[in-house]
Amino acid sequence: MSSRSRFFATISLGVVVGLTASFGSGVFANRSAEDNQIPLEALRAFTDAYTRIKNDYVEEVDDKELLENAIRGMLSGLDPHSSYLNGEEFKDLQIGTTGEFGGLGIEVGMESGFIKVISPIDDTPAERAGVHAGDLIIRLNDEPVKGKSLSDSVKIMRGKPGSKIVLTIIREGEEKPLKLTIVRAVIKVTSVKSRMLDKGYGYIRVTQFQSNSGPNLVKAASELKKKYGGPLKGMVLDLRNNPGGVLSAAVQISDAFMNKGLIVYTEGRVNDSRLRFNAAPGDVLDGMPLVILINGGSASASEIVAGALQDHKRAILMGTRSFGKGSVQTIMPARGGTAIKLTTARYYTPNGRSIQAEGIEPDIEVKRRRVSAVVKPVIETLKEKDLSGHLTNGHEGDKKDDKKGKDKDDKKGKLAQDDYQLFEALNLLKGLNIARQFVP
Repeated sequence: MSSRSRFFATISLGVVVGLTASFGSGVFANRSAEDNQIPLEALRAFTDAYTRIKNDYVEEVDDKELLENAIRGMLSGLDPHSSYLNGEEFKDLQIGTTGEFGGLGIEVGMESGFIKVISPIDDTPAERAGVHAGDLIIRLNDEPVKGKSLSDSVKIMRGKPGSKIVLTIIREGEEKPLKLTIVRAVIKVTSVKSRMLDKGYGYIRVTQFQSNSGPNLVKAASELKKKYGGPLKGMVLDLRNNPGGVLSAAVQISDAFMNKGLIVYTEGRVNDSRLRFNAAPGDVLDGMPLVILINGGSASASEIVAGALQDHKRAILMGTRSFGKGSVQTIMPARGGTAIKLTTARYYTPNGRSIQAEGIEPDIEVKRRRVSAVVKPVIETLKEKDLSGHLTNGHEGDKKDDKKGKDKDDKKGKLAQDDYQLFEALNLLKGLNIARQFVP
């Protein structure tokens, strides 16, 4: 079995309420005897602490609980993404890769003792209730978050579908905390969504990188081309607020827009963590322009795709700087149905860039804006068609064409108001398509 087939990495950002990540077996047994030696003094210190807790703690503590907490402490002290998964947490993680799980539908991490929302997932209770990327959750119902572990907080947020939870949130720009009531539900995440933005211009949004996201994107692109009746003029790939997911899906989606070249490579201490992924021939867009939307909620797998296509000058990146998670976690099943999620490598873009703590800078920065419709003037400027007795242009469908033009303008105005970044991405695509006509 090749190292590529044995190494299934998780590159999701944090914990999803339900959890989303990917898993596999890591083969990291090639250690020298010297590496495996445990410092005796450190071991004695651990034993002393363990004995003190067993004998002197105010309440009796179960041995299994003490040892599990010790393992959790070892892993959480390494970095924000390494962790211990008990049987229930490991099961939730496995379910998360299929795109169906229970909870609120938010990707979360810890910051300054509070729960930080990395991104709400599309079409979930959290997104519909108005949870935003960057929100800090300070209370769960009436319980303060401060002092709780992330796993304990996640357990509180999970619950029976149909039950309610009140999140107290601090949001930048708001003078006082917000209270949002969210009804829990079984979350069914559709990782790939698509539609036609304008005639010949497609739109594909990837909400998470799941095991089937690559084939689903190729299928969505094929359906858009079929709907248009031929090759598309361009496409917007929306990776905003996409927290990551399965490494193989990031590779497949990058490959879908490339004919050749390196997509991503990983570097770690052991051979199994040193991998290179290359593109195979075949571009679903047939070389037509591609614009990728990213923001601060775009992490890990999203950054792999954005970085690869930016380095190969296959896409123009638009939006704001991405999150900056450039590490790879491997899920290692352990005894009793538990697992360890361990950071085993850093990943690099084709040009050797590490995204870790840096993020990907877009080629064109476009911040999220709220656009209001311009109030029409009381007296509009006169045009030729407004003059009495004006000549027609010889087409009987003048009035029908005027109505079509007005409908098109209204549609453009609505897109600008609903999603200014997407509106600008579509304008860029159209500009690129026009520019192609002038290239000899």
